[in-house]
Amino acid sequence: MREQETFLPDEGDEFDATTGEFELSERQALRRVPGLSTELTDITEVEYRQLRLERVVLVGVWTEGSQQDAENSLAELAALAETAGSQVLEGLIQRRQRPDPATYVGRGKVVDLGAAVLASGADTVICDGELSPSQLRNLEQRTKVKVVDRTALILDIFAQHAKSREGKAQVELAQLEYLLPRLRGWGDTLSRQSGGSGRGGGAGGGVGLRGPGETKLETDRRRIRQRIARLRREIKGMRTVRQTKRARRYRNAVPAVAIAGYTNAGKSSLLNQLTGAGVLVENALFATLDPTIRKATTADGRHFTFSDTVGFVRHLPHQIVEAFRSTLEEVAEADLVVHVVDGTHPDPEEQVRAVRAVLAEVGADRLPELLVVNKTDAAGEETLLRLKRRWPEAIFVSAHSGSGIADLRGAVEARLPRPAVEVRAVLPYERGDLVARAHQRGEVLNTVHLPEGTLLQARVDAALAAELAPFQSPEAAGSEPAMEPAAAGVGARS
Repeated sequence: MREQETFLPDEGDEFDATTGEFELSERQALRRVPGLSTELTDITEVEYRQLRLERVVLVGVWTEGSQQDAENSLAELAALAETAGSQVLEGLIQRRQRPDPATYVGRGKVVDLGAAVLASGADTVICDGELSPSQLRNLEQRTKVKVVDRTALILDIFAQHAKSREGKAQVELAQLEYLLPRLRGWGDTLSRQSGGSGRGGGAGGGVGLRGPGETKLETDRRRIRQRIARLRREIKGMRTVRQTKRARRYRNAVPAVAIAGYTNAGKSSLLNQLTGAGVLVENALFATLDPTIRKATTADGRHFTFSDTVGFVRHLPHQIVEAFRSTLEEVAEADLVVHVVDGTHPDPEEQVRAVRAVLAEVGADRLPELLVVNKTDAAGEETLLRLKRRWPEAIFVSAHSGSGIADLRGAVEARLPRPAVEVRAVLPYERGDLVARAHQRGEVLNTVHLPEGTLLQARVDAALAAELAPFQSPEAAGSEPAMEPAAAGVGARS
């Protein structure tokens, strides 16, 4: 996997390298990225343009659960909108058995929505759900402002925050797959043509413009399909590179720990505490998208990796899951999933359910899971007591203050897979490289120094056991000399 680069500031700049402050200041210089356009002029790349802050009205349909659940969902939508650079003016919820198939909210409530938009001076309506093309068109015609759904909003945030080549390609693919069925003309633009003629002699073409040809809409659709095919080929090639790097880690028997969780739960902060990775930390949703892998070492000298993954959210768009599948496979191929939960969130149980649903979708639900409740320094005592009763096996930490980090390290090390083959061999002193590799890749139980070499008793993987096989000695096994603790042996830390 391509590791995320950490850029260091020039001398004299006051930035905290452990929280990605240099990258954060660079990001804040460009705050707003436009939503998805319904007409394309150039689809060769995701566009990054700086626009004025949009003023938005939020609207949701409450179909199930309690009123508190509906309000939490709309509050999360407001946080998403603010992360995208918008200013939230008002939020509306309607209680219905199901969304209206034509206008999302009830047709009578569309009038109220239009009045709220007019009174607040908003220029955009954001709906808390994925809208069909007809729902988008009908709402825009009746409210006279741009309408964006939850999926488009999340894709917009992803477009802002993707930095690596792979991340940008994945986001663009998700955007185009979302846009393709929703591509439509606006008013008179339905009759615009590519190549000078309209198709089928429709009335929109006008005198002199009827006949065979390809409309602007059809041209856009064809170009989108071509671009989607190209992006899929590129991402497939990147996936091959990622699999090759994973295979190398497998050959070296390096255990992998994936940090997963709801967006803004503090995964990057936790990775920084555990490894000093210097990953960007921001109090915003989906602040980091590009996965970061860092090497760590257990107390007994074994090496393993931590990987920070993209954050999850309830109703995560399926386009994102599909486009980021090669990235999410890092979680599915891990030996342990550290599931980070925001202890200050009003409904952490719902966050856990949403994360586990996405993990199941990528095949990671079968893996061992270590639940970690973060932000204990900001959570109330009553909330923490409730969560401890709810999840008695969870580890409670604060990535901000460092509280509980030592307990988390111990819990992770205890759950790492242990090598399967136990060996007892006398290694000549000139083969110190084998002793060091036994400490790095295996679990050294005991060592003792003999005149002919180092007597090593360890559990290692099958490949390293085969390399140590020529040095195994029945005489050494039967002599039972006094053994030293593993930490005192040669190469106990490397």
